[in-house]
Amino acid sequence: MTTAAKKYLVTGGAGYVGSVVAAHLLERGHRVTVLDDLSTGFAEGVPEGAEFIEGRIQDAAKWLDDSYDGVLHFAAFSQVGESVAKPEKYWENNVGGTMALLAAMREAGVHRLVFSSTAATYGEPESVPITESAPTAPTSPYGASKLAVDHMIGGECAAHGLAAVSLRYFNVAGAYGSLGERHAPESHLIPLVLQVALGEREAISVYGEDYPTADGTCVRDYIHVADLAEAHLLALDAMTADDVPAGEHLVCNLGNGNGFSVREVVETVRAVTGHPIPEITAARRPGDPAALVASADTARERLGWTPSRPDLADVVADAWAFAQERAGVQP
Repeated sequence: MTTAAKKYLVTGGAGYVGSVVAAHLLERGHRVTVLDDLSTGFAEGVPEGAEFIEGRIQDAAKWLDDSYDGVLHFAAFSQVGESVAKPEKYWENNVGGTMALLAAMREAGVHRLVFSSTAATYGEPESVPITESAPTAPTSPYGASKLAVDHMIGGECAAHGLAAVSLRYFNVAGAYGSLGERHAPESHLIPLVLQVALGEREAISVYGEDYPTADGTCVRDYIHVADLAEAHLLALDAMTADDVPAGEHLVCNLGNGNGFSVREVVETVRAVTGHPIPEITAARRPGDPAALVASADTARERLGWTPSRPDLADVVADAWAFAQERAGVQP
């Protein structure tokens, strides 16, 4: 669907997913303002052509006005372990910051929101694939903070006529040109395995090999970050076309619907990079479910979204190209 050029605020647009979505918006011809305090994002991650404001979402009212057609909200802390150690940091930023953002939107008369939610809202699933009707029982303050925001958005839609789409991501990976994953510290499997390929890490730890899965290691649903970005644009299209009307809060899972085990990821990295990847078998981590796989039927039916890059090798290849570029290695 082609829509007329609009103006969007992208909070957290200097981070991994936010920067890729901002780039897609610019390619579509939209005007983009990135709001990011750079606490976890990178100024060089802001796509060329976007206006950049260094600031906190708690202060969004300083910049948000009725010239904006909508907000895409990515500004959140997302480290599960840190959230256990510092829950107050996650409540203050993820929940308190979003509350301030919603108030700023209400005051400015901006009535469309796409929210970066997470599969962590489900906790340990009772069955897979996971649908949006599955029980939500987050196992960390991070997941709980995101679920609290989803509830907050639902109330805002019902009371004040906001149109909103919450997109619950599973495992996002890959890169989009010069925009890719660079968390500090890094906790995601694919970039960690690529660090081994680059010689920056001696081996990859495999936490548990006695799960009830085909090879005994955990299974996760990996989605290419560019496919994820397309879902955000489709969510905006759906609200613009009134398919998600004022007052509705639509929640959609985003995933491939296919699971890949830790060992399958490691083998794929070996095949893509041509490097041996030494493994160290370690004990299970507390709270790691055996399998997390999404049902994306709602996104398919309501948004018309279908991932176009479902092959794990393609995801890894794009992440590998980005990792080599960052490391100054010639492909």
